[in-house]
Amino acid sequence: MKSSLFLSLAALALLSSARAEDGFVPLFDGHTLMGWEQHSGTAEYHIEGGAIVGTTVPNTGNSFLCTAKKYGDFILELEFKVDPSMNSGIQFRSNYYTKETEVEIAGKKKKFPADRVHGYQFEIDPSPRAYTGGVYDEGRRGWLFDLKDNEAARKAFKQGEWNQARIECKGDSIKTFINGVPAAELTDGMTAKGVIALQVHGIGKKTEAVGKQVMWRNIRIKELK
Repeated sequence: MKSSLFLSLAALALLSSARAEDGFVPLFDGHTLMGWEQHSGTAEYHIEGGAIVGTTVPNTGNSFLCTAKKYGDFILELEFKVDPSMNSGIQFRSNYYTKETEVEIAGKKKKFPADRVHGYQFEIDPSPRAYTGGVYDEGRRGWLFDLKDNEAARKAFKQGEWNQARIECKGDSIKTFINGVPAAELTDGMTAKGVIALQVHGIGKKTEAVGKQVMWRNIRIKELK
């Protein structure tokens, strides 16, 4: 018994040491939402089984659980699992409007209210379109890099399972990966720094979509200098 306990403690020590050496730090402690704050919509967020769980509610717009801290150049890694009928995303280098703002998306003008989160988004798309890993400019310009020409990335998403997302931002270079497969790669310098956020997409009045969930876990970031 003592031998088993010693081995377990040694393994934990080695794991902690490895994480410290690779430069990654956790953004989520697995137990509380310390360091996070909600903006925009009123979807529900809670913790279950070491994961952050976002649940759809009716009559609200897109909701975002955001880090209180802003990040510029970094590598972000996390795992997510999503209901196949949902659409979701991971915001990065994002901010929120301080007042009602009108922007043009795909040639059409649209107004966004104060507190509305906007910025780069790692798309989570379990639909047949399969654009998970593409980069969408939420609340601003729309698609920056879809996956219509990246069949390998479209096939990398695992329906109904945990998937790994990786986002690399350095200067105006943005790269994304889904389960280790390169997804999007673009050059864009519109926003150099912002929050990380977990999106629960609004469902309007669709009662059949109430209670759908998306989950995130093992959220960690390595800031680049």
